Order: sequence, then structure tokens, then C-alpha cells
Amino acid sequence: MPYEPPTHTVERSIRATTGAKIVAGVDEVGRGAWAGPVTVCAAITGLRRPPAGLTDSKLITPKRREELAGLLEGWVTSYALGDASPEEIDELGMTAALRLAAVRALEALPVRPDAVILDGKHDYLGLPWQVRTVIKGDQSCVAVAAASVIAKVRRDAMMAELHGDFADFGFAANAGYPSPVHKAALAEWGPTPHHRLSWAYLDALPRWRHLKKVRISAEAAALESGGQLGFEF
Repeated sequence: MPYEPPTHTVERSIRATTGAKIVAGVDEVGRGAWAGPVTVCAAITGLRRPPAGLTDSKLITPKRREELAGLLEGWVTSYALGDASPEEIDELGMTAALRLAAVRALEALPVRPDAVILDGKHDYLGLPWQVRTVIKGDQSCVAVAAASVIAKVRRDAMMAELHGDFADFGFAANAGYPSPVHKAALAEWGPTPHHRLSWAYLDALPRWRHLKKVRISAEAAALESGGQLGFEF
């Protein structure tokens, strides 16, 4: 189905009300995965018209995402990526890991943004960054949509590289999310070095439950893992 193309409306508003000149769009991918890093992209686009078909990466076919990411990497003013590893997610929790990855991305940009448009309703960045959160910003804001596509394609490629060593887990197809193939491999072989070991999915795997890392209360862990105990894909 067709989608309304993203615009620069939020960016123009931020510029007009705060005096910011450089505004970055930020989006993450991998928050709900069981394996692999969480990846954040920060993109600065200015106010130019984006490539046709740009929208939330989840609404685009894999083939089109790759084509669009190639176009975007040459079209954006600048972009950078930051990751937080499974070990960092286990140690810090997802919210702090998201902030770590986002700061790494923002600080890797050639210029420091005056303001940030963050996808979603929760500001996981905080001070000293000037943040505007936008629900479904990856559909409505050009810079956030660009960050969404670039982050998704880069992380998918990263996970696909693991396929040779962990073919049973299907990382090339599921990118570390809980697909049926992934679940079956976990039950048979247990978690790989790329799995998040503080997450609730291990509670449903009696053979491997002893590997779970306890960082915070069980209730908080279930909330942070997005209710993953139910093995929903």
C-alpha cells in the first residue's frame, strides 16, 4: 500500500523555534533481536528532496532497502553508525546501550548536530543533546527515515556475515530476531557468542538456562527485552 512520503516539517520547526542549524535524524535497529548488536545511525540531510520511495525501512522490501541505502549514502550530507555489543547490552541494559550506540554515532559525524530528531516517544539520549522525539519519525521525517534505512541495511549485512560460522541459526535471513529456525537452533545448540545472555528467552530453554546473566530484577529484564519470553517474531 502507498505511504505518505516523509517531510522536513519537524526539522523546519526545530530550526525555527530553537535556532538550530544542523539537525540530525537518529534511528536504531536490533532492539528486539536476541543476537547481535543494537545499531544506531545518525544522518544529516539538510532540506533537500530525498530519493523517491524513502520511508521507514520496515516498510520496504530487502532488495529496495539495499538499493535505497546505496543512494542515501551518497545523498545525505553526512551519516555515521554506532553499535552496542551484546556484552554491553547485557551489562548496561537496553536503554543505556541504545544511548551508548547513539552517542557513538553522533560523535562520529564530521560536525556536531545542534539538535537531534529521535524516532519514538522515549528520549534515551538526554542531555547534553537537544532532542525532539517523534513517534513514527522513521515514516514522517526525512532524516530519521534515511537513518532507518542505512542502519537496517548495515546491521543486516553484519548479521549475514555470521552465517558461515552459525548457519543453523539463519542469521542471514532473520538478522538475530527470533524466527522459527533461530529458536530451533537455540534449543539444540544453545546461545552463540553473539547472543544477549541477560534476556528472558533463556528462561524457556531449560538446557541453557544456567547461562543467563542476571543483571537486574526479573520483572525489569522482561520489560527491557520487550516481552521476548513469548518467542514472538
